[in-house]
Amino acid sequence: MELAITIRNIEEPDFKYIYSSLCDLENQTLDINALNKIFTANITNKNHLYLIAESEATKVGFITFHTQNLMHHVGLVGEIQEFYINPEYRGKGVGRQLVAKVIGYAEQHQLKSIEVQTNRRRVENVAIYENLGFTLSHNKFTIYR
Repeated sequence: MELAITIRNIEEPDFKYIYSSLCDLENQTLDINALNKIFTANITNKNHLYLIAESEATKVGFITFHTQNLMHHVGLVGEIQEFYINPEYRGKGVGRQLVAKVIGYAEQHQLKSIEVQTNRRRVENVAIYENLGFTLSHNKFTIYR
C-alpha cells in the first residue's frame, strides 16, 4: 500500500533536509556552503524541477530533475540528478509517486526521454529503476579531478 504523501516544489527552508539527505546518500559530509549556493541557484532555474515529498509534517524524500536541449536527441531530455527516500519510508511508494510527477512533467513539456544514473556501488538501484520503468541502455564513463 502506498503511503499518502504531499509532493511540492522544494523551497529555501528545505535546504537542511536536502543537505543531510545528500550527505547520507553520498556517505560523506559535503561542503555545506558550496552546496547551499548550488541549491539556491538550482531551485530557481526554470529548466529544473525540484520536488519534495512529505507525509503529514515529515519530509520523507525528494527528487531533482534537470532538462536540456540535446542535439543528438533533437530536443529536450531530462535527467534525474538526485533521488532520495528516507530509509524508513523506502518500499512504501514514495519514490514511485515522485517519479510519476517527473514523468508527468516530461509529458507536459514533450521531453524525448528521461534518464537516470546510479553509482555502481548502489547495485540495488538497478532493480529499483527497472521496476519504475527505466531500461538499462547506456554506459557512463567518468574522469574525476
